Amino acid sequence: MTTTQARPLMILVAGPYRAGTGDDPAKLAANVRAMNETALTLFRAGHLPVTGEALALPLLETAGSGRPGDPLFDEIFHPVAERLLTRCDAVLRIGGPSEGADRMVAQARAQGKDVYTALREIPAAR
Repeated sequence: MTTTQARPLMILVAGPYRAGTGDDPAKLAANVRAMNETALTLFRAGHLPVTGEALALPLLETAGSGRPGDPLFDEIFHPVAERLLTRCDAVLRIGGPSEGADRMVAQARAQGKDVYTALREIPAAR
């Protein structure tokens, strides 16, 4: 008897970053940590998790962005996630309300990608 396991997926973890934070740095960091903790679980299940924040935040710092919502933030933050999504197999939507995360879900569906709303929905891969 053979067991078939899912192939490893590249999964965009989409959750709130700014929503409900008032741009408080501690709350922003907590949101990033929540996405990273979820990404670690996905990695340990055999997948390649990614977050837009992991790519966008260093670019924003390098570009000289002074705060969330400034012109550089608007130029870089969501466009990075949108470009990244084109390379992903699926999206895992986590956390509470978030216009940006909901936009990633809508775009994923429009691109015919799988959208998950809980870790338990994603099969382990190895």
